[in-house]
Amino acid sequence: MSEFRIHHDVNELISLLHVFGLEGAEVYIDLLQKNRTPYVTTSVSTHSAKVKIAEFSRTPDDFLKKYEELKSKNTRNLDPLVYLLSKLIEDKETLQYLHQNAKDKADLTSISATAASLPVAPNTSKISLHELDELRRQLETVTMAASYSPQPVEVLRKCLRDKLKKKNTGHPVPVFPSWVYERPALTGDFMPFSNSSTDVTVPIGTLPMPSQEACLVEDLLYILIGVDGRYISVQPLVGHQSRTFSVEQNLDMSVKELVNRILPVAANYSTVTRFVEENSLFEYGQVNHALGAAMRTLGKEYMILITQLEHLQRQGLLSLQKLWFYIQPTLRTMEVLASIATSLDKGECLGGATLSLLHDRTFGYTGDNQAQELCLYLTKAASAPYFDILERWIYRGIINDPYSEFMVEEHELQKEKIQEDYNDKYWDQRYTIVQQQIPSFLQKVADKILSTGKYLNVVRECGHDVTCPDAKEITYTLKEQAYVEQIEKAYNYASKVLLDFLMEEKELVAHLRSIKHYFLMDQGDFFVHFMDLTEEELRKPVEDIIPTRLEALLELALRMSTANTDPFKDDLKIELMPHDLITQLLRVLAIETRQEKALINADPTELALSGLESFSFDYIVKWPLSLIINRFAGAFTLRQRMLNFVQNIQYYMMFEVMEPTWHILEKNLKSASNIDDVLSHHTSFLDNCLKDCMLTNPELLKIFSKLMSVCVMFTNCLQRFTQSMQVQTEMENLTLEHGTMMGPPTQCERTEEALKKKLTSKYFEEHIDAFPSSFGFESTINNFDINFSAHLMDLLDKLSMYSTSDCEHSMINIIYRLDFNGFYTERLKQLSSERNQKSSPLLGPAQHAVSTK
Repeated sequence: MSEFRIHHDVNELISLLHVFGLEGAEVYIDLLQKNRTPYVTTSVSTHSAKVKIAEFSRTPDDFLKKYEELKSKNTRNLDPLVYLLSKLIEDKETLQYLHQNAKDKADLTSISATAASLPVAPNTSKISLHELDELRRQLETVTMAASYSPQPVEVLRKCLRDKLKKKNTGHPVPVFPSWVYERPALTGDFMPFSNSSTDVTVPIGTLPMPSQEACLVEDLLYILIGVDGRYISVQPLVGHQSRTFSVEQNLDMSVKELVNRILPVAANYSTVTRFVEENSLFEYGQVNHALGAAMRTLGKEYMILITQLEHLQRQGLLSLQKLWFYIQPTLRTMEVLASIATSLDKGECLGGATLSLLHDRTFGYTGDNQAQELCLYLTKAASAPYFDILERWIYRGIINDPYSEFMVEEHELQKEKIQEDYNDKYWDQRYTIVQQQIPSFLQKVADKILSTGKYLNVVRECGHDVTCPDAKEITYTLKEQAYVEQIEKAYNYASKVLLDFLMEEKELVAHLRSIKHYFLMDQGDFFVHFMDLTEEELRKPVEDIIPTRLEALLELALRMSTANTDPFKDDLKIELMPHDLITQLLRVLAIETRQEKALINADPTELALSGLESFSFDYIVKWPLSLIINRFAGAFTLRQRMLNFVQNIQYYMMFEVMEPTWHILEKNLKSASNIDDVLSHHTSFLDNCLKDCMLTNPELLKIFSKLMSVCVMFTNCLQRFTQSMQVQTEMENLTLEHGTMMGPPTQCERTEEALKKKLTSKYFEEHIDAFPSSFGFESTINNFDINFSAHLMDLLDKLSMYSTSDCEHSMINIIYRLDFNGFYTERLKQLSSERNQKSSPLLGPAQHAVSTK
């Protein structure tokens, strides 16, 4: 089961059971993945689970009947489901919760049903008991007449025609001409005919024994080819049930017993004929067509046998005993064919599901050579068109499946936009596996079959025509290794072709290095140049920023730095996001929780973002590289502490997380054998970087965001203070009341001085905060110090806790860097002691909370 399937199933289960919590689905997904064990199906375990459920059930007979019905339909994963249900029975708490949940849903359903029934008109007339009895009698008469009346062939044809109209395969399906449905004699099966025949049927009991036997042999030869007889008549057929016959009651018991032994051949032949006729329609797919053709071939051999028997009968050499002797070898063949046809009809099997049933039957008849050879012949014939589709897929990356019977399903996406706007839908959703269409003998290599075609398809989308050089015809055999080896060869070739194409022709590693320069801050001088050039522009509100100006400054910074040598520097672009970084990360971490709706419904216009907060780099990744890379004194002392904090965090992220992880990625890419390995290594690299940089833990992320906000606010405060000092000094220097060689200032100079003071005061009032007093400034700095220290202690405490409880040993490095001289050690010990006291049994479960000032 893929990770995406696990996420989907867990989220759907949470939704059905109404289990919503702040932790989200990730907790349950991790728990499920860590505790998964392979399920080994055995007859003993299945039988034990079935017995356990039957003993627990209030209606065990109904359960066993339903189980056998599903088993006859070849329902997939039935035994694992039964085993799971038997385990749920043992867990009383889970069982009680499921019972309560089902009861709540039933109550809601009954309420809605009651509400839906309210608009019924109250003036409904009452019916008397006499009228009720009359109505019941009429209904019984109609029902009995319908059940015992012969079913015309036109009804069967009409049902098939309606099924054809309702069938939706996504492709235009050809339709048989109307005369096929209008001519009932074309079915090859029993057809009702008029009883107004001129032949006078003499009671067979009045005839001598040799004449009775001759009449019965003639009737049996008719019955065996699907034609009603005179003394043996076919009963009306209901649905897909087996044919039944009625024999004259006044026959000799020995003769009647011999006739009843031969009649199952006719019943099975009728079942096979109906299956072949029905599955000849286009909508049933090529696999069922091929199976029907194989059965029709066997039917021709059967008709040859009947013709030979008829020849003997006309020569007077065929007795009832000889007929039974000659028909016995065919009895087993028709029984196996009818059993397969019935199971396929019940399960409504098409494509891969048909092959699964045939494969299981082939192995199920081990020990019965005749039945196994027959099933092997049918499976080889039915699998031929399926293997043709498979060969085109794994050898060329092309799907030609007009009837939707292949294990890989193609979803139409807009291919023309792949070059510009690639997303994960192409790789994950363009081609998907259809579980019910996977033949059981290909289940183990289903993922490789999917990947093989996808690899070749990517290369084809880039304009390269690829064909596997080791392509050989694949045929069904009881030795699975024969076609498994061929699939392995095709998979290895496809993975090598795509990997070489990405690594050599499209320079994947070079693109990753280029991304590292800008997104992992590998080019330090570029950032210095860029921030210096865009400082003024990024200070503006985001709605006042001109993107084209930022793009021009970005290009200038690229040309002025060492990034100028990067051949892919032109792929770097600028994007202004509607949310700041912290909000975006919290939205990602809050997926599938109650917090998600609040974050999603938050109006981005309520956030007064500056250009710096909404600024983001974007990198253009062209197809097919987009398969791997996708989007997605007191004041000075405090300043020094903040600077030390930022520098240490930056150093930790750059040199203790990103660089080692990057080297591991490069090493893994060199040893990758296919594109899925490349995707896995790249995803692992991103996950490790995000995790070790504390970006996947909401608590640490919020504390880190508060610390950075305090640093930014402190910087802005000092900047305003410096500007206030400068303006105050300029205002004092504007006075001209001082002695000069020119004498005292003139009236014109005084007027000019007053105007300058007025303009300066106006600018001061609009843009510069009032010059703080000494006491106010010290109080402000003290508040910043208290807040910064509190948040930093909170961060160190959380890091210490997670590094021990979650075994995140890399986080210990941050503690040692930020607390290099033991300044916070005593306080951390005190917090740890308080936490241990809270988690003691006397005080109940731990309720960890850190208050900040």
